[in-house]
Amino acid sequence: MEIEFYKYQGTGNDFVILENRDQKYDSLTTEQISHICNRRFGVGADGLMLLSNHSKLDFEMVYFNADGNRGSMCGNGARCIVKFAKHQGMYKDTYKFMATDGAHEADIDMQNYVRIKMQDVNKVEYHSGHTILNTGSPHFVKMANNVININVVETGGDIRYSNLFKKEGINVNFVETINEDAIFVRTYERGVENETLSCGTGVTAAALVNAHNKIGFNRVKVKTSGGNLSVEYTKIDNQHFENIWLCGLAELVYKGIIII
Repeated sequence: MEIEFYKYQGTGNDFVILENRDQKYDSLTTEQISHICNRRFGVGADGLMLLSNHSKLDFEMVYFNADGNRGSMCGNGARCIVKFAKHQGMYKDTYKFMATDGAHEADIDMQNYVRIKMQDVNKVEYHSGHTILNTGSPHFVKMANNVININVVETGGDIRYSNLFKKEGINVNFVETINEDAIFVRTYERGVENETLSCGTGVTAAALVNAHNKIGFNRVKVKTSGGNLSVEYTKIDNQHFENIWLCGLAELVYKGIIII
């Protein structure tokens, strides 16, 4: 099978995207997707996405983790697929698309930043030493000092595969405060089972936990190993967050053909 693919990245979080509005890639298997995402034997990516038709919205984002299994919401992936849709000739002031966790909207501003509206968050679990919340994917957020020196693969993997989270899995974020409105985040991602250079839903989760305004509008700048993002949102109270927007660049790296 000959597959035409496009490689995109958003702050170092990289994805293979396939144009699938003619449904020609619906039959891809878990093994084939995993092979495409393999960095030694395939194209190499943190995940694979299909740009598919949707009966009511502009398109559907069908997301697979690097292990070939269907994934939950991917914020950076969503930013990349919106940019891909534009490159495929879909010009919109506002893009409306379906993802695993429901409908989303997005836009691309004059600076070429892709802005994705995330789902509202209505539950946050505050524990001693960490916080758990779902921003389209489940996240464990731990504040720490000297995050650059943490062994994210080992420490994050220990948490992800602990008895509490082993069955469903969880993404693990280590977060350091830079200043009042800026943080540094490193993430261990389930499905990739490794550290990624950036994680959109993880960045969002970390930013919500680090609101600088107790109530009302917040804008948190986020540094990741792959680049800079920002998260804008309205904090209602410690359990409720609305109008959440993940913002940053998303870029085409290259396109090509792989035979599988």
